[in-house]
Amino acid sequence: MSTQDPPPLISVVVPTYNRAELLRGTLTALAGQRMPAPSYEVVVVDDGSTDDTRDCVHAFTDRLPIRYAYQEDLGFRAAAARNTGARLAGADVLVFVDTGVLPGPDFLAAHLAVHRRPGPSRAVIGYTYGYRPDDPTPGLDAALRSHRPEEVVRRYGAAPAFQDARHPTFASSRFDLSRIPLPWQLFWTLNCSVPAADFRAVGGFDEEFRSWGGEDMELGIRLHRRGLAFEVSREAWAVDTPHPRSVTQDVGDNRSNVLTILHKHPEPVTELLWAWFSRHLPRLGDTRAWHVRQELPAIQRAIGRVRTRDVTAELTRLRDDVPPGTRIAVFGCGPTLPADFPPAVLLDFDEQLLRRLPHGSRHQIHHSLGIRTVLPDDAVDVVLITPRMTPLWRRWGRHILAEAHRVGRTVRGVDPDPSG
Repeated sequence: MSTQDPPPLISVVVPTYNRAELLRGTLTALAGQRMPAPSYEVVVVDDGSTDDTRDCVHAFTDRLPIRYAYQEDLGFRAAAARNTGARLAGADVLVFVDTGVLPGPDFLAAHLAVHRRPGPSRAVIGYTYGYRPDDPTPGLDAALRSHRPEEVVRRYGAAPAFQDARHPTFASSRFDLSRIPLPWQLFWTLNCSVPAADFRAVGGFDEEFRSWGGEDMELGIRLHRRGLAFEVSREAWAVDTPHPRSVTQDVGDNRSNVLTILHKHPEPVTELLWAWFSRHLPRLGDTRAWHVRQELPAIQRAIGRVRTRDVTAELTRLRDDVPPGTRIAVFGCGPTLPADFPPAVLLDFDEQLLRRLPHGSRHQIHHSLGIRTVLPDDAVDVVLITPRMTPLWRRWGRHILAEAHRVGRTVRGVDPDPSG
């Protein structure tokens, strides 16, 4: 693109690592877009490949407005690669796709159309057929070798085994993500787009993520907090090419990265997400974890049950029983503290009541269920679990008790009404 050419309308960022053949398929599909080539560009960022990735990209220079960037292989750095691509991109809309994803011929036009509609800024989730890493679509690999992606979609698009792994969740909201309280859980970089200005305003991908999974959802949280509307586009579809994956390692990395998300965004919903991953060994692309949002009504009911529950008597006994200098954490602290209550870590799941606590240097205040906190091991001497935790106990008592023992040397009040 010369300096006289107008900037592209939309930029595609493709991170890659030692997957030249899969990359060739992605670039072939992007070269087949019905949108005129000067209207878009492709930025491939190589995370230190040792195969013929560079030659693969250069082979497309006469078919695509494409550029190539290389970063040294310092381990898994997909987040950094995507950020590099976004910095090089010249368009107002950024599309992220993974290597091996095969966009349909109207893929970019469909992404751009959503962003051009009147209304709020949007984070667009493109529908991706065949993304089922642990349950691959039978015959898909062979079909893609002999047919173009659009032909494969015409033949198999309605088959449940070919649908996007998120399809049941999309369908449960009639493909209207405004009905879903936590749409960022579905924001996956295999096929998504955002306005470049919003991407940069929230700081792009967090490059502390150095293993597979989670960095896209974490970006989604920040976009959601910025006020972007999340929208799924079936028109901006692509097909994921089946290929070998390090499933066991990727699942473990994803579980670890969920804990990283929790530390970056400590709140009940990320605690619930961590708890789900800690109790299960999910498959890649497993969407059961995204049903964490269904726990939210139960939490609201729990808040209603204990909103007026006063625990100052329990806090007073604790204050009077422990020697000066004792490090204290209270799970279920409520809005009122006894006079002269010592500095403490105070947790409660009712955020509204927490606002009434005295903020400042004396206390650490956390909006938390107590399922998994951001406190380090043995952070305090005594943890008090108050009766305010009762309505959470039947479902989450085991987690809460384990967390109390992780962060405290002694745990008191450990048996809220077991009938919960």
